[in-house]
Amino acid sequence: MSLTDILSPSDIAAALRDCQAPDSFSPKKFFQISGMSKKSSSQLKDIFRILDNDQSGFIEEDELKYFLQRFECGARVLTASETKTFLAAADHDGDGKIGAEGINLFIYT
Repeated sequence: MSLTDILSPSDIAAALRDCQAPDSFSPKKFFQISGMSKKSSSQLKDIFRILDNDQSGFIEEDELKYFLQRFECGARVLTASETKTFLAAADHDGDGKIGAEGINLFIYT
């Protein structure tokens, strides 16, 4: 399964265009433009599994900085500031990593 099985390629492209400049990434805006905010909990879990590069069940800071590249190989890497802000917003239990529940809560809040 790939992200384009769940999300529209044109929506992904629009979301990536919106945050091309360093420090312009907003997770909530990205989720809205890409269509992730309109997906069911089950679909979000599928997306999470795709984004969880090492299949650990969590997205850690090292994986998170490559978040945009999971949507398109040539996309930029998140800056350290963007990565830390994203992690802090979605890491609801403070363990330094994001579980599927954290992504779900973050998208829907």
